[in-house]
Amino acid sequence: MSLQIGIVGLPNVGKSTLFNALTLAGAATAPYPFTTIEPNVGIAAVPDARLDALAALVKPEKVTPATVEFVDIAGLVQGASRGEGLGNQFLGHIRNVDAVALVLRAFADADIPAAGERVDPLGDLETLDLELILADLATTDRRIEKVQGQAKARPRDFADQLHWLAGLRNHLDAGQPAVAFAEPANHPDWTQDFDLLTAKPKLYVINVAEDALPDGGPLAATVWARARRERVPCLALCAACEAELATWQAAEATAYRADLGLAEPGLHQLIRASYRLLDLMTFFTITGGKETRAWTLKAGSTAYAAAGLIHSDIQRGFIRAEVVPQAALVAAGGMAGARTGGHVRLEGREYIVQDGDVVHFRFNV
Repeated sequence: MSLQIGIVGLPNVGKSTLFNALTLAGAATAPYPFTTIEPNVGIAAVPDARLDALAALVKPEKVTPATVEFVDIAGLVQGASRGEGLGNQFLGHIRNVDAVALVLRAFADADIPAAGERVDPLGDLETLDLELILADLATTDRRIEKVQGQAKARPRDFADQLHWLAGLRNHLDAGQPAVAFAEPANHPDWTQDFDLLTAKPKLYVINVAEDALPDGGPLAATVWARARRERVPCLALCAACEAELATWQAAEATAYRADLGLAEPGLHQLIRASYRLLDLMTFFTITGGKETRAWTLKAGSTAYAAAGLIHSDIQRGFIRAEVVPQAALVAAGGMAGARTGGHVRLEGREYIVQDGDVVHFRFNV
């Protein structure tokens, strides 16, 4: 499943540093705008103690975690919606991802100039919001023009759609994101290939100074307050610190984080938050004992869809799924104990896979 989180922000906020820490991809970083022009793409493993526990139980030859794909997108500047700073190109990159992590700078560094006159994460967020809304206004205007052309021959057929589009345009023009505007009831075709930027799920990542950890200090407080009002996921981390600690021995890094008041890497928080933002869940397979694997699945998906994720032959020949919750399997000491305890269920193709299920698929070849 290839779903992507776009790392978005103004120049010099630490996007590429964060991307490198997440993916160990080695993207170029420098204290000037547009170090990144073409988007960098990398994959980060999802930390999951449940997979670790299964691996300790099964002792497989291979352990494969679930993953999230991140895209490091070049910095937006004020006027991006009008093409400033290669804005149209960069906005197009944002349009291609499934959700966005908005990186907001809340650290001072004389060697790295801020995008504005001073470090102001809330002001930067307002700039990003404005540019994305302006881009969506332009997209909506183009759609209105297209539908008006279609309506010339059959005005009644398109009257409701044009009314909805006019309402959306007024909503955007008032500075409100598309996600807060009602979807057209019973008309999914109206939003087909629309890809409005402010309709995408988002989270706020406040990039703070190391000495401001764990909550980010006064500079981050305004963003935290806004995130709570909007009910947008938000976290604070120090991208430079995370990038450095990613190269340390695990025990040393854990001890250093403890001194900073951190229970775990900020990267782990970001990866899990991104996973939830995309409405993803994890199921596990341990078949044969050779590989214990975590699989990424859209929440609400069926066992039949999960089978197809593993292999088309398994989906084609699907008979049933043997399902046991991970916690029950570990507590029982393995599949034999789980069967004896009555924890293993037989499910059909319409079964909705639950987060943490361990699944064994029976199928005809």
